[in-house]
Formats: sequence, C-alpha cells, structure tokens
Amino acid sequence: MSNILILYASASGNTELMAEVMATYLENLQHKVTIKNFDFDQITAEEIKDYDAALIGIYTYDYGEIPYEVEFFYDELDEVELTGSICGVFGAGDSAYGDTFGTAVDLMYEKLEECGVHLHPVRLKVDLTPDKKDIRNCEELAKSVLLLVSGKEANVAE
Repeated sequence: MSNILILYASASGNTELMAEVMATYLENLQHKVTIKNFDFDQITAEEIKDYDAALIGIYTYDYGEIPYEVEFFYDELDEVELTGSICGVFGAGDSAYGDTFGTAVDLMYEKLEECGVHLHPVRLKVDLTPDKKDIRNCEELAKSVLLLVSGKEANVAE
C-alpha cells in the first residue's frame, strides 16, 4: 500500500473538509495516510520525498495570496529538488473574489512544477463549502494520485 501525505491549510474549514474526505477515501483502501496542517505541524518541503505522494491543500487568502502559515513552506520550495515526487493540489476559495478565485492553488501548483514534481493535471478548486459533486471530485483526485503512484494516468471527474 502507498504512503500518502495530506498537507493543508484551512481558514474556514472547507479545505480541511476536502483533506478529510481524501484521507478517509485513502484509508478505506488501506493506504497509510499522514495528515499535517500548516498551522499546527512542522514540515519541511524536503519531507515530501518521504512519501509516495502528497496531496497539498491550500485556501486562497484575500485577493489571491498564499496564506501566511504556508509562506515558509512555499518559499522553501525554491531550495529543494523534488523531481519525481508525485503531488496533487486542491483548495477552497470564494468565487466572489472573481479572477483571483483559487489563485493560491495555482501558485502552489506552479511552484511545485518548478521543483520537478510530477503533478496531477487537475487543480481541484472548490467554491466555499464542498457539495456532493466536490466530495466526489476529492475522492477522484485521491484515486487519480494513487494511479500516478502505480504508474497509470487518470483524470478527475469534471
């Protein structure tokens, strides 16, 4: 079974809910899951290499900014080589902010891409509280990342 890291930041609890859905899905499939929260747990960018894959959840702060509790990790990514690591990126935002909806998800995705990470192609963004479709898409993202670990490609349901 795979060893998966779920790392997230959540201001309103919406990104946390997404992380919990993915953790439950993976645990039900007998995978080892480690959940860490940027607010409460120590983690370095280098630690991503200790896992078969990482799912990184990040909410979009204000007008498209990386949340303050994620800034150190985000900046540290400039100093680490993660080529070959597998990641998926997800997060909640508020579409009321227009063009900046989910921008932090994009910023994290692009930063990980610069580090050589093999990324799941879908950046999963949820508008506020995840609904039933969003929950299914969280499970699909987790499933698809597992398929990347096993060397197979998969897409998240639209």
